Amino acid sequence: MPGPRGAALLLLHLVLQPWLRAGAQGPPQVFDLLPSSSQRLNPAVLKPILTDPTLNEVYVISTFKLHTKSSATIFGLYSSTDNSKYFEFTVMGRLNKAILRYLKNDGKIHLVVFNNLQLADGRRHRVLLRLTNLQRGAGSVELYLDCTQVDSVHNLPRAFSGSSQSPDSIELRTFQRKAQDFLEELKLVVRGSLFQVASLQDCFLQQSEPLATTSTGDFNRQFLGQMTQLNQLLGEVKDLLRQQVKETSFLRNTIAECQACGPLSFQSPTPNTLVPPAPPAPATSPTPPVRRCDSNSCFRGVRCTDTRDGFQCGPCPEGYTGNGITCSDIDECKYHPCYPGVRCVNLAPGFRCEACPVGFTGPVVQGIGISFAKSNKQVCTDIDECRNGACVLNSICINTLGSYRCGPCKPGYTGDQTRGCRTERSCRNPELNPCSVNAQCIEERQGDVTCVCGVGWAGDGYICGKDVDIDSYPDEELPCSARNCKKDNCRYVPNSGQEDADGDGIGDACDEDADGDGILNEQDNCVLTHNVDQRNSDKDIFGDACDNCRNILNNDQKDTDGDGKGDACDDDMDGDGIKNILDNCPRVPNRDQRDKDGDGVGDACDSCPDVSNPNQSDVDNDLVGDSCDTNQDSDGDGHQDSTDNCPTVINSAQLDTDKDGIGDECDDDDDNDGIPDLVPPGPDNCRLVPNPAQEDSNRDGVGDICETDFDQDQVIDRIDVCPENAEVTLTDFRAYQTVVLDPEGDAQIDPNWVVLNQGMEIVQTMNSDPGLAVGYTAFNGVDFEGTFHVNTQTDDDYAGFIFGYQDSSSFYVVMWKQTEQTYWQATPFRAVAEPGIQLKAVKSKTGPGEHLRNSLWHTGDTSDQVRLLWKDSRNVGWKDKVSYRWFLQHRPQVGYIRVRFYEGSELVADSGVTIDTTMRGGRLGVFCFSQENIIWSNLKYRCNDTIPEDFQEFQTQNFDRLDS
Repeated sequence: MPGPRGAALLLLHLVLQPWLRAGAQGPPQVFDLLPSSSQRLNPAVLKPILTDPTLNEVYVISTFKLHTKSSATIFGLYSSTDNSKYFEFTVMGRLNKAILRYLKNDGKIHLVVFNNLQLADGRRHRVLLRLTNLQRGAGSVELYLDCTQVDSVHNLPRAFSGSSQSPDSIELRTFQRKAQDFLEELKLVVRGSLFQVASLQDCFLQQSEPLATTSTGDFNRQFLGQMTQLNQLLGEVKDLLRQQVKETSFLRNTIAECQACGPLSFQSPTPNTLVPPAPPAPATSPTPPVRRCDSNSCFRGVRCTDTRDGFQCGPCPEGYTGNGITCSDIDECKYHPCYPGVRCVNLAPGFRCEACPVGFTGPVVQGIGISFAKSNKQVCTDIDECRNGACVLNSICINTLGSYRCGPCKPGYTGDQTRGCRTERSCRNPELNPCSVNAQCIEERQGDVTCVCGVGWAGDGYICGKDVDIDSYPDEELPCSARNCKKDNCRYVPNSGQEDADGDGIGDACDEDADGDGILNEQDNCVLTHNVDQRNSDKDIFGDACDNCRNILNNDQKDTDGDGKGDACDDDMDGDGIKNILDNCPRVPNRDQRDKDGDGVGDACDSCPDVSNPNQSDVDNDLVGDSCDTNQDSDGDGHQDSTDNCPTVINSAQLDTDKDGIGDECDDDDDNDGIPDLVPPGPDNCRLVPNPAQEDSNRDGVGDICETDFDQDQVIDRIDVCPENAEVTLTDFRAYQTVVLDPEGDAQIDPNWVVLNQGMEIVQTMNSDPGLAVGYTAFNGVDFEGTFHVNTQTDDDYAGFIFGYQDSSSFYVVMWKQTEQTYWQATPFRAVAEPGIQLKAVKSKTGPGEHLRNSLWHTGDTSDQVRLLWKDSRNVGWKDKVSYRWFLQHRPQVGYIRVRFYEGSELVADSGVTIDTTMRGGRLGVFCFSQENIIWSNLKYRCNDTIPEDFQEFQTQNFDRLDS
């Protein structure tokens, strides 16, 4: 029979033998999934790994932190082609749940729900997901949280093998980080054992409840139970070995003392002397040897003392109990030294109390012995979060034991915990209306109040001053801090950018010497750059000081990449690193040089990317090359059916939020989050932002994630010109298309456009042929406004703006003539212009040329060219150097058009409700015809599909008239 040491080794061998055999499958294969990792998993090998039928187990480990009660999809695998889910793990903090979604063998999604989880509490957590037999059916998923198993689900349906996704079409996405959140670790692990994988998170797994060791035969479950038994047995063997050593030492000392005695000896007698034999000694038992102190006599750390009767051991150390020879650890945790709910860790010797629960504060208690455990109880004190500003300012905060609760805003304040609590305001109650009497009070979607100074006034809305040139800057300084409270540096000339090159306080728009070099603008070859010498090496109209190509004539000064070097002398005009001579899109950055149709023109700038058209001809200026332009447009929104993402639904903006190829106007789930936009179980409370949990803490019908920024474009709704279109945020005409409406002949020169104030102001300087500057953004319903000003007393011709632009033959134009005049070229017909404002629908069969030119000049209808929809009955022309403000409303879905003009704060013209459906949406721009020095200032556009109330009134009146 083996001794104690042999028994221990035999036990260890028997317990570890199955674990050693299981470990023979090899070490874990770890793939780091974080986007910043240098070992990021190649998508081409992702699917073969997950769909390998021989692979029994797959692990996903993650370490992250989420702010309290938030929800987030921690990670997921999706199809990059149709955005469908493949595998996804989502935390729903408010519900204390986590959801695992995966693709079943039949192509449908299966949900695994884990309940009662505290994953979104502002603390760092380690999560391990173990997926077993999902390829074979009747699989299981185990969830380990912070090194402890918290849940398991069995008999799951088969996964993955039914997917038809190609490896290249699978992509990984992790949750969108917020200020308090982080994703520290995300790894996929195959092969290896559960304990090898857990060690990657520095875990020795514990179980929240006993696991079966015989029913499933699962190796890892058996090992957990056996390791617990092993720990207990090894402790017993250790004490047994120590006692055996002591006994062996005692026997060894006894034998040594007996050997020292030796056999009896007799003294030899002297010669011839008789010595009688000694009497026999009385029979006695031998005296046992006295045991002395050595290194194994007493328990470690216990003092050993030698006495006459042998060694004596002192008392066991603090935290242990026993006789000094054998001492065992005292479990101080039995005496409950820790605060209720705090984990007590028994040490050898001593104990330790972990940190106080969330919402409490107190020390981490650690000590040794029963007395210490009884007299030094851990004390955890409730934290009053309300004193630390847990809730938003001016709201009700209720402290609770270990937590807090935020209530509504205090009396006199309005808002909620998401938007904050502000002083209560109302446009409908005069006592709560904070706006100036010369301002408009606007109630926003979330209940906020915005004040906007009226036409002819400027300021912050709470204080408004006179603004004679209507450029949003007051004539005099106002006592407020906003930018629009500063005095206008050009009182009578609109300049919404307030540009001042020489910093003399006089704006460039009205400064006769804008650069302050002593040379008047009319003679200065660098109007905005100080250059007394007027040096001009290339003899163009720009001096060397401001010429972006000093040695090459380039009057247009075009600089595509904005690097300060004009295109005429820049060998890489678009700045994409490819020389112009080799670049298949010399003016559009395209490093990949992709060219699907092989026509030598890159896809990035090809007007027909799928059809060869090397000459890039586009006769109708609709940005679609003639070679692929079908002009088949069923819904009339300006996009031909072959490229329209909603070919039978009006959607000129072509917005496609989820990029699935189906426009939002005809897509039932715009954000592809599984919640339909309108039909049950919708409506989606964040239609443009994925939020399957539909969290809405203030219950206002708008989800928390999109409460103040509905389209999540990082521009809050209050200042976003298109709060439901993430692709349009601010008014900007810096990128525009030039359209010449009379390209043949030499009647006049082409227009010269100058864009200022970050794209919100346009100036046209030449007496020119009819022409347009058209922005590239297309709109459905839109509000368009701006200030119109002719900054000269020379000439008396046309200026205006356009909307609904679809091509150079199809657009609406609002145009204003100063005086009556017959066009000087009578071919192809005599055109007569009357003074006043006109609204025209252009639908030309000939397109740009002399027919369209004369038709635009002429007041009235022109067959197959132009229809006059409305004309100001006053027949009043515009005044020299006077500012006018226009407001246009266009709702193409019903054909509604209305335009108003103001001179100062006075309404001077109103088209009333006009109905026309010739163009169902399109782009915006400005128009000029034979008039120089036109300023379009303080331009603003807004997406708006809301049907105005006067449309209903108009319909009612017309129906009544028809009935009568």
